Amino acid sequence: MRGEGLQGPHRRLPAPALRGSDHTTCADTTFQPWVEPNWLLQDGGRGSYWPICDTILPTPQFGGRSPVTGPGFAISSALPTAADPAGSLGAEETCCEWLRCCGGGEPRPRTVWLGHPEKRDQRYPRNVINNQKYNFFTFLPGVLFNQFKYFFNLYFLLLACSQFVPEMRLGALYTYWVPLGFVLAVTIIREAVEEIRCYVRDKDVNSQVYSRLTARGTIKVKSSSIQVGDLIIVEKNQRVPADMIFLRTSEKNGSCFLRTDQLDGETDWKLRLPVACTQRLPTAADLLQIRAHVYAEEPNIDIHNFVGTFNREDSDPPISESLSIENALWAGTIIASGTVVGVVIYTGRELRSVMNTSNPRSKIGLFDLEVNCLTKILFGALVVVSLVMVALQHFAGRWYLQIIRFLLLFSNIIPISLRVNLDMGKIVYSWVIRRDSKIPGTVVRSSTIPEQLGRISYLLTDKTGTLTQNEMVFKRLHLGTVAYGLDSMDEVQSHIFSVYTQQSQEPPAQKGPTVTTKVRRTMSSRVHEAVKAIALCHNVTPVYESDGVTDQAEAEKQYEDSCRVYQASSPDEVALVQWTESVGLTLVGRDQSSMQLRTPGGQILNFTILQIFPFTYESKRMGVIVRDESTGEITFYMKGADVVMAGIVQYNDWLEEECGNMAREGLRVLVVAKKSLAEEQYQDFEARYVQAKLSVYDRSLKVATVIESLEMEMELLCLTGVEDQLQADVRPTLETLRNAGIKVWMLTGDKLETATCTAKNAHLVTRNQDIHIFQLVTNRGGAHLELNAFRRKHDCALVISGDSLEVCLKYYEYEFMELACQCPAVVCCRCAPTQKAQIVRLLQERTGKLTCAVGDGGNDVSMIQEADCGVGVEGKEGKQASLAADFSITQFKHLGRLLMVHGRNSYKRSAALSQFVIHRSLCISTMQAVFSSVFYFASVPLYQGFLIIGYSTIYTMFPVFSLVLDKDVKSEVAMLYPELYKDLLKGRPLSYKTFLIWVLISIYQGSTIMYGALLLFESEFVHIVAISFTSLILTELLMVALTIQTWHWLMTVAELLSLACYIASLVFLHEFIDVYFIATLSFLWKVSVITLVSCLPLYVLKYLRRRFSPPSYSKLTS
Repeated sequence: MRGEGLQGPHRRLPAPALRGSDHTTCADTTFQPWVEPNWLLQDGGRGSYWPICDTILPTPQFGGRSPVTGPGFAISSALPTAADPAGSLGAEETCCEWLRCCGGGEPRPRTVWLGHPEKRDQRYPRNVINNQKYNFFTFLPGVLFNQFKYFFNLYFLLLACSQFVPEMRLGALYTYWVPLGFVLAVTIIREAVEEIRCYVRDKDVNSQVYSRLTARGTIKVKSSSIQVGDLIIVEKNQRVPADMIFLRTSEKNGSCFLRTDQLDGETDWKLRLPVACTQRLPTAADLLQIRAHVYAEEPNIDIHNFVGTFNREDSDPPISESLSIENALWAGTIIASGTVVGVVIYTGRELRSVMNTSNPRSKIGLFDLEVNCLTKILFGALVVVSLVMVALQHFAGRWYLQIIRFLLLFSNIIPISLRVNLDMGKIVYSWVIRRDSKIPGTVVRSSTIPEQLGRISYLLTDKTGTLTQNEMVFKRLHLGTVAYGLDSMDEVQSHIFSVYTQQSQEPPAQKGPTVTTKVRRTMSSRVHEAVKAIALCHNVTPVYESDGVTDQAEAEKQYEDSCRVYQASSPDEVALVQWTESVGLTLVGRDQSSMQLRTPGGQILNFTILQIFPFTYESKRMGVIVRDESTGEITFYMKGADVVMAGIVQYNDWLEEECGNMAREGLRVLVVAKKSLAEEQYQDFEARYVQAKLSVYDRSLKVATVIESLEMEMELLCLTGVEDQLQADVRPTLETLRNAGIKVWMLTGDKLETATCTAKNAHLVTRNQDIHIFQLVTNRGGAHLELNAFRRKHDCALVISGDSLEVCLKYYEYEFMELACQCPAVVCCRCAPTQKAQIVRLLQERTGKLTCAVGDGGNDVSMIQEADCGVGVEGKEGKQASLAADFSITQFKHLGRLLMVHGRNSYKRSAALSQFVIHRSLCISTMQAVFSSVFYFASVPLYQGFLIIGYSTIYTMFPVFSLVLDKDVKSEVAMLYPELYKDLLKGRPLSYKTFLIWVLISIYQGSTIMYGALLLFESEFVHIVAISFTSLILTELLMVALTIQTWHWLMTVAELLSLACYIASLVFLHEFIDVYFIATLSFLWKVSVITLVSCLPLYVLKYLRRRFSPPSYSKLTS
């Protein structure tokens, strides 16, 4: 429905830019004809949409129905007044509350008044972090729903309920309700413990204390108490608690740096600028004295853009400033310089970081789904057996009741103890992982999926902080004929020292440009030129901080080394400047127009910055023009990527080869060059540059053309190699994972060059593999051509940017995923957090394989929660990822042992345990079937009361459960031969084949025991029970011994304890067993013969199999 019938103008919030040009302005309020709104309310689910005006109110007129806006709405004509410039706040608040009650409260733009959270125009969410799956009210219903949505548990609930019907009752109620109650109690307690842990972790984050500016001064508030409109002070190295607009900084240069790697994964620091109007105020307290508000766009997931305006109304004339991403401080980022003051604009679930994370979901392991599938097959068998029994009675009498009685009689075919054993097994695996001294600090946060760790096919890892330490180290200086590594930096130092020593001894040079003769320069001067270029060509600012002994002003005046820290948008640049300091040329001062370097002798060299050309992703280079104050020389220095610098520097025969060599070592290579400019040459350039910058049309193109006129025939000085240090043992861990058949994908928010270097350095891409860099595509045609080019490559690693990935997934999702899955390694750079989660989801859907995601930052949370198995690394930048993960480790190298040892053991043990529990139940069900068929298909239980409960508890529980301690190889062997892990990816330990084998064993043993007991019993029926039950218990204990591969002392104790319990309990079981008969020799030989016949063939078969077709692991243990 459109707004043709609207009487009067449609009022909207005051906004800096309104869609549609035909609008009228009256006073300070903007009106405009109806425009399609951003938010709509669906009417009662009937499929029609009604536009919502900002001040729509429920109204009783027209019988509760407005002719314009539908049921119960009328448009208020509330207009702004002097007391309420934004319109009728009360009306809007009532409206919003009413709408939110009706579920129509989508995110909307807002006007936020500085320091006045009470002047809100809508209701905002509380600023709380919540990683819990349930709340107090949904916990019990949620847990029970998650249990009974599986056929397995629902079946037992229906079974237990059927015993309340007298015609269906087969035994005591406790025989059905006690096991089910125990299963549910274990599950509820486990979930409750995890929820409480999660609550405590969230509470720690929400309780972090910040300073808030108020009329009464500065007060301390918890993060959870921060509201939209609050003025919050954030100190250096403190995390930003909510999305804010940057108003003031304590930094003299009027800006601050942010560390954003927890938000977007980028290692570069970001420069942020305060609102100019508020930065000019004398003190922070003055923010409360001015009448100003911020208009902010509706909350969205875009972390790289922001649109808003800042308006000050009490100045003459009123001030209005546009706001962009440069003025925004997103929650989760860290202030890297100074103290900042900001006004909160978004909180809680409207935070950019929260909107980029998905809700935590209850993860169900593939193993549990497979077991659920097997129980459905067993249920089918149960129904078939029951129908056969009734059919053999020719459906006589009330046959439908007989079917139900047989269903209950054979209900042991599906063992309820299976769920108990598996859940307790998971708890044991979690405990073993936590106790492993080889991976200290590992935490299991989700104890329901340890078996998943044993079947991972795709590992998706973050780069920054996960594979790397995010610490740049200068590794190499290459001058063409000679290269200096870490071990020869003292030579560079001596060259620098000798140059400045000679200069101090020579008479001062005449001021003005010097004409140098074309003499072959000495090595010292070449090294000096290279180091000086690196020390001058950058965007680094030295900052002096008080160290307790020296105050800040004194430190700055004296250039105090101990108080100096370097700030820059890129850690690479800091590494380069720190290196020049280590070899003797120190950057000691910098402002907008000058730089100061200190020589080894303590002399200060002054340089004037004439022009600076910052680095961009398009140009891949940065340059600076400086004038040496002592000589008047003007020099243009430039550094950049080898691909662009190769065409800028003078011809040489070594650049390409050496860049390739350094890149193969995983170093980030920069080419450094210079060009000396005469005064007239510079003046001419400056005139053209200023003219280009004033141009209205094609400004950026004209500016680039002018700069390129200088970028010709530059003198190549050196190559620098910087390494982002890898975490300990990353290379061997990745090699282990590769050998285990796991494909590794690296998803990072960082730049393409950085990601490619790290992939090479970490040996994610092996030396003999080609790398295909997917070109940037923006449309369907470009994506089609690139995919065709990529299709022709074989055994080639893929590097693709987030933008190109988005285009490919939009048009060619299937084709792209098919090609990418064939690659040995994939690197996705410039990835948004939601893109990471999308890639995980696509891998799961397209391949059907299990995925594991590893990350350390807030930007990895979506990916970790989406993956089948999420692993968080506790990094320097907080614990957000590790708190949201299923498993938390302290170092990436621990992942190898977590998967190869614990994942493998957990899966194999659970597979053995589940199949053995099924075997145990099928044995007794087979005996029941034989018994019923012999006695004219009567629905009479063979074993009653305590015998049936004792069989699956005290008589066999401990030996069967001791299988969770079994292992086929030692952990050292599993780490040494990761190929053993590859066998598990096919799911062989638990398959239809192994299941069928166990079913056949069960039928054979059950039939043997029952027919043996029927053949050998002499006089009374009670003797059949005694012989068959004793044989059954002994058979189960011997079968456990047959299944075990490595004996643990607890296994022996469990076997002997169970046998002792059975023998001791015979005294109390006179109701079911003839105590005098079991003491006779006749009983003993009959039981021995039956047990021998049921077990001996299986022992012989196991021996022959190990002799002639041994499994792969047995070859390593023999």
